Amino acid sequence: MTIHHLAIWTFRLEELKTFYTTYFKGKSNEKYINPQKGFESYFISFNGGATLELMSRTDIQHAPIEENRQGLTHFAFSFDSKEEVLQTTELLRTKGYIIASEPRTSGDGYFESVILDPDGNRIECVYK
Repeated sequence: MTIHHLAIWTFRLEELKTFYTTYFKGKSNEKYINPQKGFESYFISFNGGATLELMSRTDIQHAPIEENRQGLTHFAFSFDSKEEVLQTTELLRTKGYIIASEPRTSGDGYFESVILDPDGNRIECVYK
């Protein structure tokens, strides 16, 4: 069994699509629009088969994302080298994105950093 996709509600649909396709090499489908429900979405596909659904709907309420809350707390992208983690982290820093955790070797031996996407979702950049 594999995970088919993860989904994120957002008020910044186009900005998140650009973020994940530009910095994490995702490939986007054409925007799905359901005007009756005020719903729009993109599926962003990544190497290895993982997919992220970005969704927006006019009646969804804005609630801040907190680091220590129940539910999905982060998701991770696997990189081919430590240098690639460092390069991606530095690129995102220069573009003004928040680096929530500087590159480091974790207790379980992974080299990782944590970046916040435009909505504040935590993304781990991992190499092992």
